This record gives sequence, structure tokens and C-alpha cells, in this order.
Amino acid sequence: MTANHNVDINRLNAFAEKMVHEKKTAVGFPCNQNIKLAEFYHWYAVSGLADVAMNNVGDPRKPSLFSLNTHEFENEVIDFFSPLYGFLPDEAWGIVTNGGTDGNNHGIYFGVHVLGSSSKIKPVLYVSQEAHYSIMRLSDLQGLEMRQIPANIRGEMDVQAFEQALDPGRPALIVIAVGTTFKGGIDNQDAIDEVLSRKRPVALYRHVDAALFGGYLPFTEHADLVSHTRRKYDSIAVSGHKFFGFDEPLGLFLTTNKVLATQNPFRVSYLNASVPTITCSRSALAPLKFWWQIHKTGVEGYRRQAELILKNAEYLKQRLDEISYPAWKNDISNTVYFQRPGDWVMKKWSLAPYEDERLGGKLAHDIVMRHEGMHMIDHFVDDLVLDRGGESETDGTPQTG
Repeated sequence: MTANHNVDINRLNAFAEKMVHEKKTAVGFPCNQNIKLAEFYHWYAVSGLADVAMNNVGDPRKPSLFSLNTHEFENEVIDFFSPLYGFLPDEAWGIVTNGGTDGNNHGIYFGVHVLGSSSKIKPVLYVSQEAHYSIMRLSDLQGLEMRQIPANIRGEMDVQAFEQALDPGRPALIVIAVGTTFKGGIDNQDAIDEVLSRKRPVALYRHVDAALFGGYLPFTEHADLVSHTRRKYDSIAVSGHKFFGFDEPLGLFLTTNKVLATQNPFRVSYLNASVPTITCSRSALAPLKFWWQIHKTGVEGYRRQAELILKNAEYLKQRLDEISYPAWKNDISNTVYFQRPGDWVMKKWSLAPYEDERLGGKLAHDIVMRHEGMHMIDHFVDDLVLDRGGESETDGTPQTG
């Protein structure tokens, strides 16, 4: 085949225009479209770094013989976030991951090894039926027995069902959902701990999947829900492309040096260090972008953003109540779920479908991220009114969308 050295710029520009247009009404998935990386990429290009192949292979806390890495920035990202998640300064170990699933994979894998250091009996993984589907996939990938626990109507693990399913004679690897995928339910960690204190499994590991909520909760009055000190979990995974707002999947995995010490180090001589990570080659650009954003935003900036999305989620729920549109929202959640509208609304607003007969059957949800302000919410509600018949139930005024 003859190489074609001509890049079809017109095609690329048309694609870019389409993406930029469609992001304005993308509210059904937890991708924060309020991305501010143009300045970073300008620096990245003009600095010459865009023409350097970097790789964060290996343990970022250990010296590497491959010097083209961003380990120093990765460590500063981990050091910035670890106290926000309740880890003591010399206690935390972590990496910047390629997304929430990568973080969950490490949590489950590390958990298996921790439990294996205490018992030769193979563990059981317990997780809510409404937790993220990555847990089911990863349990299958790692060959674990998984017991899915029913969830209540709010999407939280049914603690009574968990108690019935828990086998104290086998090690327990519990994945706790802090913000379930569709309803934004938060598993009741106090109630789960009470069950564990009574039934006392032979060995225990708690991993927290806090992909979306773990981004904003540390900057609210509810930070204790993701605090290692307060909740005594063993590891946590958080997504970066959700609350924080990056242009590609990335995230955080945090655990303790004590947990790390139980892992198979797989010492690799040519890297001059152990490689405890599942992923060998890892992005060096992701930590650099995270480091950039931390310095541009800071704790106060993240706090204002967290306050804004929760305020706007309340506003969306209020607007839906005003038009008597069946809708629900859990506490401390930026997710509003409601009766599923027509296909044209689903497509225009990129809504995610779901079904729950307890709430009338077909549902959809709006995950209020930083790019969705009150003006955008008003337009969305106008479309719901138009889809339902064109007349507002609050004042009888025809809506034009």
C-alpha cells in the first residue's frame, strides 16, 4: 500500500467542530467538559516535550534507571491528595492511574495479596449490584468468587442482605461504592462495619470505589466519607476525568505502605527497582497534567467547584419538582435520576438509560458536572416539558425548547 502523507485537515476540523458542539449538551455521563488544558498543551508543544517519549514504568517512589519519566510530579500529586483522603504523610503510597477501572483493578489485586498473607483460603469479593460494572469484570479477570449484594431503592448496598451473604469462615474482600453509577448511592460504611464487627471474617480488606464522588467529597463537609483515618479502608480509587476535568481517562489509586509491603514486588533488574503496579508502562503525561491542574486550581478552587455542582444538582431537582416530573436525588449527590424521556431528548442530551421497576420502570439520569450551569439546566427542563406535551404543569405556558 502506498503511504499517503496528506492529512485530511478538513475531516479533522469537521470532527472537532462536532465534538465541541455536542459537549454542550452532554449531561448523562460523568465527564466534566469544563476542561482548561489549552495553556498546558501550548507549553507542552513549544517546550519540545511533545517530541519526547516518556514512560512512568516502575514504582514512582523508587529511583529508576529510565530517566525519561515524570515520577517527581507523580509523587507530588500523590502527596497533595493523600492527606485529603485521610492518609498520614509517611503512610501513603499511590500512583496516577489510567482511570477508575485501573484503580479498582489495583485495589482488588492488592486486596487478594493482603488477604493471602493472612489466610490460605481464597477470598470472596462482596459488592453491591449497583456498583460500577468494572468490579464484575475485574472479579472475573482475577478469578474470584463474587457475591453481588442487592441494593435498596436509593442504590445503596442492602446491609441486611450483605450480612446474610457474608461467610465469616473465608477472607472478605469488600468493595464499597461511594457514589453508585446510576443513582449516586453511597454504601453505609458504618452499618457495614457493624456487621463485620459481629461476624468477624478470618481476614478483611476494604477497597473504596469513589470514582466520581471521591473527586469532590474531600472538598466538602462530608470529607470523612472518603477518609482513610475515619473509615479504615485499605485502598481507594478515584477518577480524574470526572470531577477534576481532564481530556482523557486517568485517576488516582491510594493505599498504605503496609499494604504495599504484602505485594509481590517482581523485582526487575533493568529498572533498578520493584514493579508493584499491574500496569508496567504507565502514562508520564497524566501525572504532569494533574500536577499542572493542582497548581492552577488549588484546594480553594476545588472547594468552590464542589459547592457549585452540588448547588446546581439541587437546582435541577427543584426545577423537575416544579413541573411535577418524577425525579429523585440522593443526599450529597450531583446525580439526579428521573422518568426516561423520549428518544430525541435522550440523544440530544446524551442521557444514560436504566430500569428500576420500584421507580416505575424506565429511567435516565443527569450527572451535573461543572459545565452544566443553571442556564443549561433550564434548557434541559424546557425540552422535558416539550417532550411531555409542550405545556408546563406549573403555569400552563407552552414551551418552545
